[in-house]
Amino acid sequence: MRVLGIDPGLRNMGWGVIDADGSRLSHVANGICHSVGQDLAERLLSLHTQLTDVIEQFQPDHAAIEQTFVNKDGAGTLKLGQARGVALLVPAQAGLVIGEYAPNKVKKTVVGVGHAEKHQVEHMVKLQLPGVSINGPDAADALAIAICHAHYAKAGAGYEAALKRASA
Repeated sequence: MRVLGIDPGLRNMGWGVIDADGSRLSHVANGICHSVGQDLAERLLSLHTQLTDVIEQFQPDHAAIEQTFVNKDGAGTLKLGQARGVALLVPAQAGLVIGEYAPNKVKKTVVGVGHAEKHQVEHMVKLQLPGVSINGPDAADALAIAICHAHYAKAGAGYEAALKRASA
């Protein structure tokens, strides 16, 4: 299974691609889509175009996206939500299975602590994907989201297989 993890952001949208074969994880690629343009529509379009290129290049089977948390700045939250809409739309257009994960769930899965710091997440991503060169904190978060999805998608697949066996 090839998983694209996406850390949504309006200025910088992190992405990371991993392959999961059973419990074995391997790094494929990672990077950051930087929005370009003056107005919001241009910036969203540039993120859409860049993320579409990532999917075309790496051909993932699944996508995983971090859920948005609400902060004190309502306008900022709304803009992040619009970028998150692009992050959901592009994989949906490609027909990918999409998982959504709360930030604390990603951190708990990857680090073991739900309130881990960014440097702890990056450190654990490097341990789980030996030799990886990470293109910044947003890409590290995206790889963590992909790892989280690989973990839970396997668990879900096992559950579905057990249900099929039980009903047969």
